Amino acid sequence: MKELLVVPQIDSYKTFGEFAAEAKIGAGDLILTNEYIYNPLMKAENLSCRYIFQEKYGAGEPTDQMVDAILAEMNQEECLRIFAVGGGTILDIGKILALKDAENVDVLYERTELEKGKKLYLIPTTCGTGSEMTNIAIVNRTRKGTKMGLTSPAMYADHAVLIPEFLGTLPYYVFATSSIDALIHGMEAYLSPNSTSYTDMYGAAAMEMILAGYCRIAKEGPDARFAESEAYLRASNYAGIAFGNAGCAAVHAMSYALGAKYHVPHGESNYQFLISVLRKYQEKKPEGKLKSLNDLLLQVLKQDGAGDGADGIEALERLLAVILKPKAMKEYGAVQEDIPEFAASTIANQQRLLRNNYVELSQEEIQELYQKRLNG
Repeated sequence: MKELLVVPQIDSYKTFGEFAAEAKIGAGDLILTNEYIYNPLMKAENLSCRYIFQEKYGAGEPTDQMVDAILAEMNQEECLRIFAVGGGTILDIGKILALKDAENVDVLYERTELEKGKKLYLIPTTCGTGSEMTNIAIVNRTRKGTKMGLTSPAMYADHAVLIPEFLGTLPYYVFATSSIDALIHGMEAYLSPNSTSYTDMYGAAAMEMILAGYCRIAKEGPDARFAESEAYLRASNYAGIAFGNAGCAAVHAMSYALGAKYHVPHGESNYQFLISVLRKYQEKKPEGKLKSLNDLLLQVLKQDGAGDGADGIEALERLLAVILKPKAMKEYGAVQEDIPEFAASTIANQQRLLRNNYVELSQEEIQELYQKRLNG
C-alpha cells in the first residue's frame, strides 16, 4: 500500500528578491503571473526574463480558451524554465505550460501519456490552493460545460517555493476563500478511504493551524491574519500534500458545476457545500473517521468539555460564518432548473473525486444536497 508521495522539492524564502537571486532568473526563463502581483513585489527586481500576465487573456479561473491563448504566446519564443507565481489559476496553467508539445488543451486531455518539456517552479501567493504539491490542473472546459481535472506525473513541479511575503498584499476576501479551500483539502483528505497515517498527519496539522488562526481572527479582527502568514502558507502546503495523496471528494466534485456556470471562485464554491456534505456523511455513517474529525474540531475550537454528543461540525459552521458569510446558491444566479443538471454533471464528470467520498452518494442524494443549498 502506498503511504505517501511528495515529489516537488519544497523551498522557502522570506522575499521574492531573495528567491530570484538564488534561482538566477533571467534570459530563457518565463514568469507567468498577474500584474497586481508583479507591480508591488516583482517589478523592482528588474529581471531580464519574459513575463506573461494571465489577466491579458481573461479574468477568473482557467478556461480552455484562456490556456490555449497563453500557450500560443509562450510558444512564440523558446524557454527552458517556467516560474508560475500566483493563485490556483496561475499554478494550474503553469503545469500545462511545462508540458512537452503543449499547444491545445483539448488535445492534451485526449493524450494517454503526457511528458514534461520544461523545468517548473510553482510559487503560491494565496494560502489555499495547495496546487504547488499536486500533479493536477483544473480547467473549465467551456465546450463541455464543466470544470475537469487534467492529471499526469509530468505535471508535478520540480520546486514548490513558499514565500510568505506575497500574503502581505492579499485582500481579505481572497484570504478567506483560499484558506477555506485549504481547510477543505485537509478535511476531505482526512475522511478519504485512501488516507494513511501520513496524510492524516498532514491533513490534521493543516486543519489545526487554519482553525487556530480563524479563532484569532474571530477575537481580534481580519488584520490578525497578517501575523500568521507563514503558518497559513505552510498549512495550505500540508493540505496539498494530504489531498495530493488521499484525494478530494464530494465537496469539490459538487463545486465544479456551480463554479463553471456562474463563475464562483473555487474556494467559495467549495464552501457552499462543505457543511451540507459533512451533515450527509454524519447522517449515513456517524462513527469511524467522521467521529475522529468531530473530536478534532471540538478540541481545536476549545469545546472539548462539551460532553458526549457535542457537535464539532456545528462549531465549525459558526466559526466559518464569522470568517466568510455564507450565501445561498441563488445569490450567485442559480435557479431551480440547474439542480438536476448539476447533479447529472457531477455524476458524469467527477468520478475521479466521488470515488474518494467518505460514504457513497447517489445521484439522488447529490441532487438533494444541491436542492438544500439553492435557497440557503
